Amino acid sequence: MDLMQMLQGQLDDNVLGQLSEQIGASPEQTATAANGIFASLLGGLANNASSEDGLSSLLGALDRNHDGSVLDDLGGLVGGLLQSGGQGNGATNGLGILGHILGGQQETVAQQVSQSSGLNMGQVMKLLPVLAPIVMGVLGRAKNQGGLDLGNLASILMGSAQSGAQQSGMGDLIGSVLGGVLGGGQQQSQQQQGGGLLGGLLGKILGGGR
Repeated sequence: MDLMQMLQGQLDDNVLGQLSEQIGASPEQTATAANGIFASLLGGLANNASSEDGLSSLLGALDRNHDGSVLDDLGGLVGGLLQSGGQGNGATNGLGILGHILGGQQETVAQQVSQSSGLNMGQVMKLLPVLAPIVMGVLGRAKNQGGLDLGNLASILMGSAQSGAQQSGMGDLIGSVLGGVLGGGQQQSQQQQGGGLLGGLLGKILGGGR
């Protein structure tokens, strides 16, 4: 299952145009930034799901708040979150979701995505809490439809993150972001190049951080 492809499928021309207009960017730039954000969030979720406690917490959150229904009216979701600055409740609490997935790495993600997409930090920071509920909605819907291998969820998440990074040409930058989420990513990002960076991070996540 390629979760990245499912996420990209949510951003049709209308939603992408709505996002672009609100942040003052071209649809092409917004789409590139969205790919980077999606890949970073999937990587952060993979890190969380790589431990038994983290996986249990993620599955519990999906059961409680994220059944995928937010995807039924993405135009309304996006408009509401853009107006509220990402504040909401439950499935629409973009700021809360970001905190759980990325912790204190949100500005690191925004900086890397900014460099890759050409958007400024402010524009990327507006997108982050709007796109986070979409990620959880796609995960929740896939889970409810029986399309997720829950026993191998961390691997599925990281595989999708890697796919998204490669598609958007952000392998090095997204790898650096994922390294930051895991802690100590700066040194690792300097030592590894290209696809090997994400491969090394994948090994670190799935190998329990060894």
